[in-house]
Amino acid sequence: MFRSLRRVLCAVAVALVLPPAGSGVTTADAAEAPGAGYWHTSGRQILDAAGQPVRIAGINWFGFETGNHVVHGLWSRDYKSMIDQMRSLGYNTIRLPYSDDIFKPGTVPNSIDFSSGKNADLQGLDSLQVMDKIVAYAGQDGLKVILDRHRPDSGGQSALWYTSAVPESTWIADLKALAARYRGQDTVIGIDLHNEPHDPACWGCGDAATDWRLAAQRAGDAVLSANSDLLIFVEGVQTYDGVSGWWGGNLMGVGQYPVQLDVANRVVYSAHDYATSVAQQPWFGDPSFPANLPGVWDKYWGYIFKQNIAPVWVGEFGTTLASTVDQKWLTALVSYLRATSTYGADSFQWTFWSWNPNSGDTGGILKDDWQTVDTVKDGYLASVKAPLFPGTGTGGGGGGSTAACSAAYSVSSDWGSGFNADVKVTNTGTAPLTSWKVTWTFDGSQQVGSMWNASYTQTGPTVTATNAAHNGGVAAGGSTSFGFGGAPGGGAVPSVSCTAG
Repeated sequence: MFRSLRRVLCAVAVALVLPPAGSGVTTADAAEAPGAGYWHTSGRQILDAAGQPVRIAGINWFGFETGNHVVHGLWSRDYKSMIDQMRSLGYNTIRLPYSDDIFKPGTVPNSIDFSSGKNADLQGLDSLQVMDKIVAYAGQDGLKVILDRHRPDSGGQSALWYTSAVPESTWIADLKALAARYRGQDTVIGIDLHNEPHDPACWGCGDAATDWRLAAQRAGDAVLSANSDLLIFVEGVQTYDGVSGWWGGNLMGVGQYPVQLDVANRVVYSAHDYATSVAQQPWFGDPSFPANLPGVWDKYWGYIFKQNIAPVWVGEFGTTLASTVDQKWLTALVSYLRATSTYGADSFQWTFWSWNPNSGDTGGILKDDWQTVDTVKDGYLASVKAPLFPGTGTGGGGGGSTAACSAAYSVSSDWGSGFNADVKVTNTGTAPLTSWKVTWTFDGSQQVGSMWNASYTQTGPTVTATNAAHNGGVAAGGSTSFGFGGAPGGGAVPSVSCTAG
């Protein structure tokens, strides 16, 4: 029903451009920042290995669950640049949907661009090996990963966790295989057992064939038998006690029928919530809208958090923002999730749907060119973003220093026929930079005439600037700058990326 509307509209993207870090999110020193090690739950909070509370504030990057068998957008961008961009925007977690097709022998990813050095280390890899690379680089960047068993196969969503072609035994075997694959790699903090169970799935009905709560217990225990450190994310259903809602969004049964696993403090409940761009719901037409929304969320899933039963993760929420109703919905939901500046990690967890622009009924944080950020949509999420986590250096758990940078572009003067601009490069990692490269794309016919403190190349509207011999080395937390003159003036400030060396 609802998710059948989420059609995938594959698009051809253009050159790589990333935005500057500007989310307002700051990170503590990696040795002191919360998030190290594996996580566990305590009441409504998620705690790291040292007992510090953490907040998941992330993004969905889909594609492994489709016929491409790999995250989307690699047909135009390098996967590392994507993850760097997520980091620069202040997202600290990636939810990676997949289907069980990626476990089948002979399944290989497609639609990956290897030209000009992009995705070079993915050549010849199967889908699971590409997932390994994404997990490793995300961990290096200080992002966590949640693996989401989205579908039994790439053909489409299923109401139950099994089908005639993919029985429960296969589902559990594949979950265990993933848990074992990433054992010891604390970048992967947990697994979302199945995406959006819906009618005839039930909660607490006692029928082994349809009771999602019982199935989640069987699967969760199997996952923990292979890797006892993981969190188990359990979505809701569609209908409970005659009350229906979003697919996966109804957790009303948890109060009476909680998920009970062999390993304590591992369950995180997950709800999905959407706006009218996905489907209409009765509450959107209520005369009291949007003031009625907190009560709706309290009923379906918010009570779990408010009664200190368990953490709640809104694993998907999204909208095109095309209608006023949707804008009011997103404003109200972000407020309900609790601002980080006020509540810290004592808040709802979340991952926005989606990074991809090719989600047909929501769009994404990226626009259709797979490079430009929808700053309006991203801006709605600013108050609930949270700090990044300690980078692993290798993506394989443990400590280590990482090299990373951000760039900020400003116009110092503009006289119409020409302009001058300055770019500040900041080392945002924990290791010294030995070199850096900054890239941007002008929105018009602007051409660089001269550049100081950096060298450059320009192809069409895209400019790549690399450090001079004297300013490539930048200490952790330090910065350097370069400038240039160009013509004509009057252009918008472009988004920029920074690649560390």
